[in-house]
Amino acid sequence: MKVQTGYIYHIKDSFFYKVNDESLMSNHENGHARPTYFTIKDKNILWFIPLSSKVDKYQKIIDHKIKKYGNCRTIIIRKIANVDSVILLQNAFPIIEKYIDYPHMLNGKPLKVVSILKNEILDNFKYMIASKKEGKNFFFSDIDKIKLIMLEELRKDNNM
Repeated sequence: MKVQTGYIYHIKDSFFYKVNDESLMSNHENGHARPTYFTIKDKNILWFIPLSSKVDKYQKIIDHKIKKYGNCRTIIIRKIANVDSVILLQNAFPIIEKYIDYPHMLNGKPLKVVSILKNEILDNFKYMIASKKEGKNFFFSDIDKIKLIMLEELRKDNNM
């Protein structure tokens, strides 16, 4: 499978068992494969950013952050495939390709976000990564720990 930045994917349950991190969003909800994830490809590591349909819930959080801090770069609400979607950058985490279950399909084609939104997500994500390097962590999960687990998986897979 050719994994690309800007496409939407689903994750295998085995990833969640492997990393065993309770701060990650649950992979299934009411029998549906959720959430879906916006993908950023960074060499051998992929970054998955969960998407949610709970616009009202997250709009309140965004409003609170804007009131308190003047902006909110960790959660954005935009249309994806003509549906309001919440992009939860604060819930992003690293993963490797073997844990991708399948691409999210729309009309028989893998779903890709429009370029302007892709660029906005990438800008916010880069800001969050740079802030983390400076000591201000906006991520809910321990992305460093998960990245080490994923890099170890890659090392083991490549030595087989």
